[in-house]
Amino acid sequence: MPQILVVDDSAVERRLVGGLLENEGYYKLEFANDGRAALEVIADRPIDLLVTDLQMPDVDGLQLVRELGLRGSDLPIILMTAHGSESVAIEALRAGAAGYVPKDQLADSLVDSIERVLAITNTSKTTNKLADCLNDTQLEFVLENDPSLIEPLVHLVQEDIRGVGFKNGTTRLQLAIALEHALLNAMYRGNLEVTATDMEVARESQVLGRDTDPVQQRRAEPPYCDRRLYVNISIAANEIRFVVKDDGPGFDVEKLANPSPETVAQSGRGRGILLMRTFMDDVCYNDTGNEVTLVKSAS
Repeated sequence: MPQILVVDDSAVERRLVGGLLENEGYYKLEFANDGRAALEVIADRPIDLLVTDLQMPDVDGLQLVRELGLRGSDLPIILMTAHGSESVAIEALRAGAAGYVPKDQLADSLVDSIERVLAITNTSKTTNKLADCLNDTQLEFVLENDPSLIEPLVHLVQEDIRGVGFKNGTTRLQLAIALEHALLNAMYRGNLEVTATDMEVARESQVLGRDTDPVQQRRAEPPYCDRRLYVNISIAANEIRFVVKDDGPGFDVEKLANPSPETVAQSGRGRGILLMRTFMDDVCYNDTGNEVTLVKSAS
């Protein structure tokens, strides 16, 4: 059972987050009322994931992320952000956090964010020793529009990059998250042309057991069912390069390819692209917007 530490100086907010996670019936929860108390808990017992408020007295969320980085910790961290703190959240992501969820979207997005990060983290603990012998590799995939293929592909890449110049666990986690978002965007937004409304209906259908999931329906309909995802991954000692291309119509690159933290906070769209740009050294799209290249150099 994953052990999650929730950090917030507000008792009301701690109860809110605790209630959301307890409803899942899958997590063991710990609580701390500020960053300093959180460091004491982490030093005392094993924690699998940290969920922390960004704005707190004494040791805030950004300072907590930085301090854990200085201690060599690769504990995955998800931030809870209030409106107006987006630029600080980006600083925390660059310092080592794995993701963030705006406080007004906790009910919709927190559990999903936790599950994604834990899925990547747990698989990375079962590392094949052969990965340590890897010098470089080139991988190419052609994927159907099946979401179940994304997680094993991300895990495979995470295993491979461990053996080259990316020894830091936090960096490998961030690379995996960036690739996952690129794949999800290409599959859902690109090939299936799924809208935010479609995703909400799909989520509700899964929760209520309804047979009205627009995402599943579209996967079986032409032209969407005939489209494919093309993934090229280059792994070398000094650089990782991901190229993800879809068969969809693309999008307005100038308008959507470089969202600001404030725009993401206001619209609720583009957080995946924002994470990709924060975690990678370079993210660029082709002119039509149906191919993205992500590059990260070994430090």
